[in-house]
Amino acid sequence: MFYLLAVILLNTLLYAFFKVFPKYKVDTFQAIVANYWTCVATGSIFLGYFPVNGGSISEPWLPWAMLMGAGFISIFNLVGYCTRIDGITTATIANKLSLVIPVLFSVFLYSEHLTSIKLLGILLAFPAVYLTTRVKGEEGKMQSLFWPALLFLGSGLLDTLVKFVEQAYLDTQQVQAEYTIHVFSTAAIIGTVLVSFLAVTKKTRLHPRNIIAGILLGIPNFFSIYYLIRLLNSDYMQSSAAIPISNIGVVIASSISAILIFKESANRQRIVGLLLAIMAILLISLGDIYGGSN
Repeated sequence: MFYLLAVILLNTLLYAFFKVFPKYKVDTFQAIVANYWTCVATGSIFLGYFPVNGGSISEPWLPWAMLMGAGFISIFNLVGYCTRIDGITTATIANKLSLVIPVLFSVFLYSEHLTSIKLLGILLAFPAVYLTTRVKGEEGKMQSLFWPALLFLGSGLLDTLVKFVEQAYLDTQQVQAEYTIHVFSTAAIIGTVLVSFLAVTKKTRLHPRNIIAGILLGIPNFFSIYYLIRLLNSDYMQSSAAIPISNIGVVIASSISAILIFKESANRQRIVGLLLAIMAILLISLGDIYGGSN
């Protein structure tokens, strides 16, 4: 239960940071890159040593860590682009409803049992996410199906990759932490190259506030990924339940914080969405109990 709650609360904190960044004129991409370096430092302090060295080449999971690190940067930019072109509603829905992809992989690759109750909960997540995240005035704004579909596919495959690597390689807490640090190291290096290029070509200006924002992001971000891996590695619930519940939980917690802290409207649409999201979590949880543990 601790890992699940930690994943939800830490991701909600990340969303809250992104919410206030525009107010302080933070360059989000620069903050993200600084956040990756902070994740590396946080993980190394947590582990007690810096695990990225010559011996990393021999690790069987290194190619997957590099792929996931590249995926982090790519998905982040894709979310930003999709938000700009198609609106925040379309981007959020495409990102969050990608949970169906790792669920399907868990059922077919790892023979996890998908009960009718769990399936109903997953299906209920679709209207729940839509109603909770829909922004008034964005109806019909979507310019093309291509970018939202690519975001949907990319986000889902990234979550699936986490489960695959955890199942195949990450059998101890030490290895899980080392792997997470290698993922963020890859993302940090790629991000630094991109920011450096933008700075040299004078398409962006570096500013200390972006580094400070990145530090604030990085500490919870490291543990959000580390605890997700710990959750999938635990016997608490099957991944076909853990991934959708954590995603829906983040939607609920983010919406509640937006209403209470950022004074966003608690209209009927959003309330109905939150109630559906709660029902979805309860149904998925019940379905997981009846379906057995992984």
